[in-house]
Amino acid sequence: MPLPSVVPAPTSIESAAGESFSLGAGTPITGDPDAAAALTAVIGARTGLTFTTGSPDARATGTVELTVTAGGAPESYRIEVDDASVVVTGADAAGLFYGVQTLTQLVAPEGDGWIVPAVVIEDAPRFAYRGVMLDVARHFHPVETVKAYIDRAAGLKLNALHLHLSDDQGWRIHLDSRPKLTELASGTAVGGDSGGFYTKADYREIVEYAASRHMIVVPEIDMPGHTHAVGLAYPELAEAPVLNDQMLDQSQGEGIAAPAAGSPYEGTVVGFSSLKIHDEATYDFIADVFGELAAMTPGPYVHLGGDESLGTEPDDFAEFVARASDIIADLGKTPIAWHEAGDSPDLADSTIGQYWGFVTPTDGMDETARGFVENGAQLILSPADAIYLDMKYAADAPLGLTWANGPTSVERAYSWEPADVIPGIEEGDILGVEAPMWAETVRTLHDIDQLAFPRIAAAAEAAWSPPTGASRLRTWESFRKRVGALGPLWTSLGIGFHSSDEIPWAAE
Repeated sequence: MPLPSVVPAPTSIESAAGESFSLGAGTPITGDPDAAAALTAVIGARTGLTFTTGSPDARATGTVELTVTAGGAPESYRIEVDDASVVVTGADAAGLFYGVQTLTQLVAPEGDGWIVPAVVIEDAPRFAYRGVMLDVARHFHPVETVKAYIDRAAGLKLNALHLHLSDDQGWRIHLDSRPKLTELASGTAVGGDSGGFYTKADYREIVEYAASRHMIVVPEIDMPGHTHAVGLAYPELAEAPVLNDQMLDQSQGEGIAAPAAGSPYEGTVVGFSSLKIHDEATYDFIADVFGELAAMTPGPYVHLGGDESLGTEPDDFAEFVARASDIIADLGKTPIAWHEAGDSPDLADSTIGQYWGFVTPTDGMDETARGFVENGAQLILSPADAIYLDMKYAADAPLGLTWANGPTSVERAYSWEPADVIPGIEEGDILGVEAPMWAETVRTLHDIDQLAFPRIAAAAEAAWSPPTGASRLRTWESFRKRVGALGPLWTSLGIGFHSSDEIPWAAE
């Protein structure tokens, strides 16, 4: 019998002797109540069955047991299935949760019923940080959409949600210390769409919901570029837009007015805005913003942006990111910055770099990324031509962009190895992998699903599974078949995935 399909690929999966476990409406699910609730919700949607939780009925012919047993690696788990029981053991609560996610993928129809095949799985993550980013600045996405994306990401064992909360087009988080940001700078979005923002209660709801799925939230306030919206609320902090011919031509092609000080911006040009680097009022602003945001965020990271600051002189940029990173570090948080900040000689030494260049680096992007490691910190890898989820699948696709080396197929999203991207960067220098979703063309949860799935599964496997070549499962041919088998599960969960013709999708 072939091995069942699991994504991301586990460390070890082997068929076990004996018959499969028969799953039915009378099957009791015992042990950890949170894990039991997570399991019954998903397999109930998948099978239509209703399960009992708590102590097993003496008449039951088999039991699903969900327990935490300390001692293993963080986030690790073990699954043992035979005809009498399914036992999922996590080394911690997160490990048990991930074991439950795997178990939901194992459930399969057989005849008129449902079974779990007899297997033994041992599994643990490769990288500690396994993220997705959602841009809520170019187009705003309400709390329910964010929570739905959390569910989708957590089901693939991703454990960080990076929220891009500010950009030229809008500011998306209310702060008591700077109320004008949402009063004056949150109402617009790309293409003239309406904007929006999260109240502090909204943000707390997102953070708590993510935590219930063993995910942290990483808030990003992008600066010193991507800050046109700041100038709408606090014009004294913003420089006038710096526009070149390419930016003006792009604005004309979009039919959107070029950026102008004091006017909301609805286009997609990047790199024209900057905060005032040599004004102490700017750093008072940063202290207010990050101080309040850090107090609202229980996770360890706060992202300061730092990308595409084309309107800022290099020496000024280096000074700015050094001071901003120090402000965040002094708040007891670990700063994260896009890879451009790695050039700053005075960057706070705890600052994590996020590399968004290509799988084969260009224009010295690998050199700036190595700067974080030389400074004693680590890198998050987000190669744009592999796992930027907002890229088109094909040139004629209605959603997405193409700037990252053209359309990105599912195979290209899969066929890269984190340890091979930046020369001189070793396994221990990599904190993890993150798949961003920029929202220039993304307006709805359906749009998110269409662009993310199935490529988000490729990013999840790069983040969780053994290195390429270290497992018989870590091949494109294995991956495409395993992902194809998940189609019925994703459909039952309401995920409107892109039915790529690269994938042999299973029929129910």
